[in-house]
Amino acid sequence: MSTSSSSQSLKIGIVGFGNFGQFLAKTMIKQGHTLTATSRSDYSELCLQMGIHFFRDVSAFLTADIDVIVLCTSILSLSEVVGSMPLTSLKRPTLFVDVLSVKEHPRELLLRELPEDSDILCTHPMFGPQTAKNGWTDHTFMYDKVRIRDEATCSNFIQIFATEGCKMVQMSCEEHDRAAAKSQFITHTIGRTLGEMDIQSTPIDTKGFETLVKLKETMMRNSFDLYSGLFVYNRFARQELENLEHALHKVKETLMIQRTNGEQGHKRTES
Repeated sequence: MSTSSSSQSLKIGIVGFGNFGQFLAKTMIKQGHTLTATSRSDYSELCLQMGIHFFRDVSAFLTADIDVIVLCTSILSLSEVVGSMPLTSLKRPTLFVDVLSVKEHPRELLLRELPEDSDILCTHPMFGPQTAKNGWTDHTFMYDKVRIRDEATCSNFIQIFATEGCKMVQMSCEEHDRAAAKSQFITHTIGRTLGEMDIQSTPIDTKGFETLVKLKETMMRNSFDLYSGLFVYNRFARQELENLEHALHKVKETLMIQRTNGEQGHKRTES
């Protein structure tokens, strides 16, 4: 789909051009947006192939003519990356967008660190290169307009995801983190736990077990930094981890009671 029927072309700068930054960039370019990028690693050759202007120097990146700066860092490195950016180099008010899997942390950080005239849009594309390799249709895109003065630029950026058929969900950063702790964090925790158990396919797998093996494999492909960030920077995650531990203990307790009752019934039958 092109931007001609949905939104005006934007000049978008990506900070952090790892797998997820590259993943977003491909669709943004396809829609006709102009991209620049900067990253700690040198992606100049890849960017050249993609038609993206790559800046090794962050100051030069910030002085470029950019409408939107998308922060594609890891959760754990966001504070360091934003803190090291010479934000006084910005030529004009700019929309900053984060795409992290936690939301209260970037919201508070960006409100504290960014210039007062910078707009802030906190987002979470609930998909990635693995889950949306065949397109973004029906995948969820969450966003919170934290501080928006330039509604046109913000709307044009959001339209990138709507144009691709995403399910658009507007909610507060707090609501997101509360829900994500119960869903995304628990999913990662179950997958990591199955990884620690080293579960493997067997000749007699049920469909349910096949699903668990796939979950383990998917979660273990993600970096541990991502999983750690979901816990450290989401204040609701600790309670959900405790709820999971309590639930497992309760299930085990119930099984042990049933086992004891069964053994006692067997003894009475023998006597």
